[in-house]
Amino acid sequence: MHSNSITLDSWRDALAEKQGNQLQERFMHAHVAICGAGGLGSNIAVHLARAGVGHLHIIDFDKVEITNLNRQYYFADQIGMPKVVALKENLSRITPYCNVTAEILRIDETSVNGLFKNESIVCEAFDKAESKAMLANHILENHPGKTLITGSGMAGTGPANDIKTRRISRNFYLCGDESSDVDKEDSLLGTRVAIVAAHQAHLVLQLLTGYGPAIS
Repeated sequence: MHSNSITLDSWRDALAEKQGNQLQERFMHAHVAICGAGGLGSNIAVHLARAGVGHLHIIDFDKVEITNLNRQYYFADQIGMPKVVALKENLSRITPYCNVTAEILRIDETSVNGLFKNESIVCEAFDKAESKAMLANHILENHPGKTLITGSGMAGTGPANDIKTRRISRNFYLCGDESSDVDKEDSLLGTRVAIVAAHQAHLVLQLLTGYGPAIS
């Protein structure tokens, strides 16, 4: 079956067969923001698109580089493209029924204002600690009703089972091993990055079903 023969109804039916009608309806109507389209963000987006999440707002300013290909959801012929443009193209090949807003923007203390008007869940997928802290502070101070899911600790060759999902406070969650710093470790493996991204994406789906980890 070619992609152009997949109708919206057939796509919904296929997802509902694996995930259930009730969950599928919740996923299809969900709005999720992904801040960063690198190793974490691109893989979070792919997981959510495959699950049938209906609306993704992906924000990044960077372009695809050859060094990204070991862990990010891009292809060699996309080198030089804006990441959000390339990612939107790749997601459309997975499903044409995910509404993707691709925004080329560097998120900082100024541009972040008013950025998440439509999204109830925000996934942080930055590389730099200062950017992570800036976004967390903004969401927690200005949008207490929104849920923030951050990633922290994915570098090195440590055990995959060290990567956890932890609820920090009511609407604030952290995924990762909470210790391996990208700037201090000598390796950044696609496997560990993908595991953290899967934790973040899975938590999005859990929260959309009304379930989330307890505070630890």
